[in-house]
Amino acid sequence: MTSANLTRDETAARASVIRLETVAVEIDLRGAREDIVATFATASTLTFAADTDVTWIDFIGASVDEVVVNGAVRDIDWDGARVRVAGLGAHNVVTVRGQARYSTSGEGLHRFRDPVDDEVYLYTQYEPADCRRVYPCFEQPDLKARWSFTVAAPEAWEVLSNGAETARERVEGGVRVSFAETLPLSSYITAVAAGPYHRVAGTWQGEAGAVALGVLCRRSLAPYLVDSGDAEEILEITRRGLTFFGDAFGIEYPWGKYDQIFVPEYNLGAMENPGLVTFTEAYVFRGASTAAQHEGRANTILHEMAHMWFGDLTTMRWWDDLWLKESFADFMGAHAAVAAGGFPDAWVTFASRRKGWAYAQDQLPTTHPIVADIPDLEAAKLNFDGITYAKGASVLKQLVAFVGEDAFFAGARRYFAEHAYANTTLPDLLDALVAESGRDLRAWSAAWLETSGISRVEVRREADGSLLLVQSPPRPHRVTIGGYDRVGDRLVPRRPVEVDISAPRTVVPGVSIPGDTAADAALIVPNVDDRTYAKVRLDERSTDAAAFGLSTIEDALARAVIWAALWDATRDGELPVARYLEVVARHAPAETNAALLADALAHADHAVGHYTDGDAHARFASSWLDTCWHSLGAAEPGSDAQLAWARAVGVAARRSDARASEIAAILGGATPPPIGLPLDPELRWSWLTALTATGYATVADADAQLAADPSSQGLVAYRTVLAARPDAAVRAAAWHDAWEDETLTNEHLSATIAGVRAGESRRFLAPFDAEYFARILPTWRTRSIELARRLVTGLFPASDALDAADTWLEGNEDAPGALRRLVIEQRDGLARDLRVRAAQPAD
Repeated sequence: MTSANLTRDETAARASVIRLETVAVEIDLRGAREDIVATFATASTLTFAADTDVTWIDFIGASVDEVVVNGAVRDIDWDGARVRVAGLGAHNVVTVRGQARYSTSGEGLHRFRDPVDDEVYLYTQYEPADCRRVYPCFEQPDLKARWSFTVAAPEAWEVLSNGAETARERVEGGVRVSFAETLPLSSYITAVAAGPYHRVAGTWQGEAGAVALGVLCRRSLAPYLVDSGDAEEILEITRRGLTFFGDAFGIEYPWGKYDQIFVPEYNLGAMENPGLVTFTEAYVFRGASTAAQHEGRANTILHEMAHMWFGDLTTMRWWDDLWLKESFADFMGAHAAVAAGGFPDAWVTFASRRKGWAYAQDQLPTTHPIVADIPDLEAAKLNFDGITYAKGASVLKQLVAFVGEDAFFAGARRYFAEHAYANTTLPDLLDALVAESGRDLRAWSAAWLETSGISRVEVRREADGSLLLVQSPPRPHRVTIGGYDRVGDRLVPRRPVEVDISAPRTVVPGVSIPGDTAADAALIVPNVDDRTYAKVRLDERSTDAAAFGLSTIEDALARAVIWAALWDATRDGELPVARYLEVVARHAPAETNAALLADALAHADHAVGHYTDGDAHARFASSWLDTCWHSLGAAEPGSDAQLAWARAVGVAARRSDARASEIAAILGGATPPPIGLPLDPELRWSWLTALTATGYATVADADAQLAADPSSQGLVAYRTVLAARPDAAVRAAAWHDAWEDETLTNEHLSATIAGVRAGESRRFLAPFDAEYFARILPTWRTRSIELARRLVTGLFPASDALDAADTWLEGNEDAPGALRRLVIEQRDGLARDLRVRAAQPAD
């Protein structure tokens, strides 16, 4: 293990002898516009008390140029990740000066040049431990400090940090900007951004006074953000959220101003830096957008806002308790979207999308408890997953129902009042909730937070008319059972039944569901209100009823649970792919919830791509494309459904050329698009990628589209199109570029991988299976974890056997745990593909 991979034990030891007070940072970004300038000057002055005479300060950069301890210049002792500092006293002032590197991987200080206007934009991203790539620091969450920043930058730029700007003075080659000292923060949520960003300003009026709001993006994207009205939408959601959370948590937003900045080539959805929240530019819609996209953006805004309390005000001591911030923020994002954000169906989206992510993650061999064992930073990096976020949020939803919403928020208020600006662990939160609810949460915590895996829940119809609720493995749940009758061409609900279960089998008397008997219901759905966290399986009769009338069920949340159950049965090989595609073809065109529709289409495409092979695969691929094409034509003009089906056409057409001539005619202007369908740049690039992957478009076509859309997004899509050409030499060159061209930015790397894997790629990539396994360990050792992860997961061989993966795992037991985890997970995905293909009925 390198010294860059900090461990829990050694950081705990450092925290036991260091009490950090302040950190003053100075960075000089005046040379950022010159590509030839690879580094920038950086310095940190750390003030702290110590019970030791020696420690280390974290810094990963180009050089350490000076170390000053209590006024004395010391010899530099730096191994590339840690600056050793000796001769400490009881109270210390230590300054470390050096040169840091600009990043193109999205880690540290990312530098981006906009191809539209040649402007340069900078922003930072640190979680979990990349602050040390920008300035020297104590890189662990339990050493909080009051931070002050001074940033030199070109004069015309916006310069931002966590605090409000307090001074700006001209210096040679630009300006020097100073910012207000922050309240106590961990290093990973400090932030800097600089560049000619466009700002839309607003205010929120809190009880303590006005708070300045800002929404920022690149200048070339400003028309999409401003002219669409989206900036005002974002500001209004922000105002409502700040009011809601301040009332709910008993402490008004404490961090001063509230800027939200959309940044290019971002690795995440967003990051909760107090006063300077960063978001992916995917939330700046360059073309048509669905209600689900607006809801998703609002949910993310509110998720990050919840972090201002869960995570920023109170912070986990170490990454074992990452759930203390992410699970709560994920839950609060959906809760606040319903309560304050203006999106009443947010829990429907959560049931389909977020819980679907959790269910898939929780069935991997690498699943882990919500309260995880995180021994080091590499493990922490990979634990930002469906368990920590979505399963944790699902369990919290159950907890709110268990203790009551009033008691839950009272417990949260007590928790913040007792631990503001401090670090916490699981018992701190449980103690606050127990004090307010009077409920014993030890058994609940043991059952849900400290165990891994998912319970499968199903209802069996008994001969006496009763229902038998079966779960494995058993956990305590409160489950709502829904019953539906076939009335004409519709499914009509009966009154649902609530049942407390903890045993493997629980009898539900037939009289509980009005009707002849409970077992007579055409469709029986356990967890119909999505209250608990469980893998739902429908019995055969219920599956038939769902196939008949799923889209006639009025309750969108119930539809979400049924869609999820059908998909889970498909990915387990229990429901044939053909049957699932029939359900989608019949009911997706009538699905009124945009998120459920998008998820159903994505799952259908995944089923075709992963769970079919041979002649059946070609037949399914063509049939699914026809479904998408005809549904596009039948959709209401200008509707979310029309846009969703158009996007599905672009994905499905990468595997089949059945509609290539029609798609090409629309893109070329020979045939008008369906009425109401906007051929925006994203859709044009998607369709062009499909035509290229199937051999129906040329480099000249790609060049023409790039000339029409010379944006950074266009350049990324162009790279995918070029790599997607169905030529063995082209795919081989792109495959090697992905591994070897270290000038590729994070997004350009992903675009190259996407092109390599586009369409029927297996015939091009099979020769590289052995080389893949020879490359991954050296790549992990030499590339950043973000880029290495994209390569390891994105280029994992889609072979017909598990032998190569198994051989690598057996021969590399001493490989870094995070790398082994990725390989194990990819191997499990391949194993599922092979297993489900083998389970398909013969033609």
